[in-house]
Amino acid sequence: MGKSVYIAEKPSVAQEFAKALKLNTKRQDGFLESKEAIVTWCVGHLITMSYPEAYDPALKRWNLQTLPFLPEKFKYEVIQDVSKQFEIVKKILTREDVDTIYVCTDSGREGEYIYRLVEQEAHVEGKIRKRVWIDSQTEEEILRGIQEAQDLSTYDALSDSAYLRAKEDYLMGINFSRLLTLKYGESISSYLHTKYASISVGRVMTCVLGMVVRREREIRDFVKTPFYRVLSTIEAGENTFEGEWRVTQESNYAQSLELYKENGFKKREKAEELISYLEEESPLIGQITSIEKKKEKKNPPLLYNLAELQNECSKRFKISPDETLRIVQELYEKKLVTYPRTDARVLSTAVAKEISKNLNGLMNYQPAIPYLQEIVSFGSHKGLAKTRYVNDKQITDHYAIIPTGQGFGALKSVSTLGRNVYDCIVRRFLGIFYPAAIYQKISVVTKVRTESFFSNFKILAEEGFLKVSGENGAQSTDKAFFEQIQKLRKGMQLSVQKLEIKEGETSPPKRYNSGSIILAMENAGQLIEDEELRAQIKGCGIGTSATRAGILKKLVQIRYLELNKKTQVITPSLLGEMIFDVVGHSIRSLLNPELTASWEKGLNYVAEGQITAEEYMEKLTKFVEGHTNKVKVLNNQYQLRTLYDHAAQYYKKTQVTGKKKNSRKEK
Repeated sequence: MGKSVYIAEKPSVAQEFAKALKLNTKRQDGFLESKEAIVTWCVGHLITMSYPEAYDPALKRWNLQTLPFLPEKFKYEVIQDVSKQFEIVKKILTREDVDTIYVCTDSGREGEYIYRLVEQEAHVEGKIRKRVWIDSQTEEEILRGIQEAQDLSTYDALSDSAYLRAKEDYLMGINFSRLLTLKYGESISSYLHTKYASISVGRVMTCVLGMVVRREREIRDFVKTPFYRVLSTIEAGENTFEGEWRVTQESNYAQSLELYKENGFKKREKAEELISYLEEESPLIGQITSIEKKKEKKNPPLLYNLAELQNECSKRFKISPDETLRIVQELYEKKLVTYPRTDARVLSTAVAKEISKNLNGLMNYQPAIPYLQEIVSFGSHKGLAKTRYVNDKQITDHYAIIPTGQGFGALKSVSTLGRNVYDCIVRRFLGIFYPAAIYQKISVVTKVRTESFFSNFKILAEEGFLKVSGENGAQSTDKAFFEQIQKLRKGMQLSVQKLEIKEGETSPPKRYNSGSIILAMENAGQLIEDEELRAQIKGCGIGTSATRAGILKKLVQIRYLELNKKTQVITPSLLGEMIFDVVGHSIRSLLNPELTASWEKGLNYVAEGQITAEEYMEKLTKFVEGHTNKVKVLNNQYQLRTLYDHAAQYYKKTQVTGKKKNSRKEK
């Protein structure tokens, strides 16, 4: 019987597999070997797609006549910096004494692609190949993954989608970047007084740039509208409370065109007119016409997927999505949490049945102990499978990010920030075993003559999951005062101490920050703040959980976007706005989030076997060919110059090391 090879994506992961298998290995150069098995590793990608000059040296020179570049058969090559490790892996995979290969790269599309390229370029033949699919790097999960490993061919459709994703990014990047650089690069470099300008275009990257530029221009073009509200100060015993005027059917202003929404006026004169009318009667008395008391539940939020965690860490710790991914990947590799590159926010039924293991393990995490003791008293962990936190239909590759209940020895070696991120994950997980937070609310309507004033009071009655999440209860009312409000009754007459006008103005949209842009990408360009609504939205976003942070990072690196590290707010640069205008007047559809999301959905259809790789490739080739040929005959540089001028007025030029750098005007 021959040897088995276990090939992982990184050296550290390979060592975990060797430990779990209890192999008595000897360390060799680039692998570990025992009598019965070999454990080796990639170092991320070992193979890449070849540039056009590998097909024909003449293609190294960029030329409109050679576009579109659409090879019938794609070429691949070993990445020079990691060629030594590739040769080691190739030799191992093709050894005569090896009969079985266990593919242990990351359990996802990109991990699949990393191995398939290696196998392709190493020309591996005649071996049994098994795919290991795991959700954490605990010993138990590794052994389960090996025991249940399926034939690699089971994942052929996933492999097809991985190859297509790379071909799509390659064809759009190579063709459109060269095309737009040749067509518009000179006009951009001339405008910015630089030696040259290379225009970088990508299926996802350009779409994200578009989202940020559009938002900036919405803010820039926003015209503030003033409005005027009328507020009353009403006496209740020794205290007072505020009432806000709103139009009702009995109001003198019902159906008035002077209203701003239902609670204000477009002009101050109308607010003053309302107060004058009310003050005609003296003393000023209001009668309670309605008191409504109700309880409001706030359920524990769904678990973290990567996008939600990146958004949370951006808000709480002011760190970029890329940094969050790096931290949570480290926590995963140290066995502390489950697989991070997940889009799911729920658990599988199988995991729910075994959840006691995670909870018991967390008894080794001191901050969790008081909450775990309460969870035992609730007994809520026993019925987890019947809750909204478990749904097999909402899981594709992996379930939500949760603590494994293991790896605590490694927690000491994690940075303070890393421990804080881990604590967030633990608290979100423990929260699902707690009851909802319950608020008591009282709504009071006080009528003065024909006009009604509305008052709302809210108090946290039962803390529920807020106890573990660390959030404050967002109470709007002092407890003692709330008790006094509860004594009010319908029909009571109360003295109105004063009436006043409060001026407000409409607000422009908010700029994206590094967390909200990730959520907007996840939801195909929609920034949906409401978590329940986000959970209901099906379909694919822009990019994937594994790639979104890297795309944002690249846009900042190539200076199309600017990221404020303190606030994590994202804005475009002048160069970014110019690229937006170039794309908008050449290949406008690249800026369309819905279209970009549909490409991602198509890749998922390939992975699920709903469409073939050939069908997808045909659509992709037509898209690239059609748009390339259309742009080649455009003559719109003069029109773009006007757009550059319009954008440039919002930036100032600063001399930096002999070059001109564009920075945002202070507002």
